Amino acid sequence: MSDNYEDIINLPHHVSKRHRQMPLAERAAQFAPFAALEGHAAAVSSTAQRVRLQMEEQEKQQADWEC
Repeated sequence: MSDNYEDIINLPHHVSKRHRQMPLAERAAQFAPFAALEGHAAAVSSTAQRVRLQMEEQEKQQADWEC
């Protein structure tokens, strides 16, 4: 079996007689990113802020301990 698609490479493009061709904008929308990660940036920002505050508190406690 040939791996370079020689058997189908020169076939004409199929055009449906039953369905209209989808507009390019609608086709593009199918491949557009979807909101699977909605809220992700806010969660990362919130976690970063919480970690920053914890680190500042630890640094303050360590500075107090050293004095």
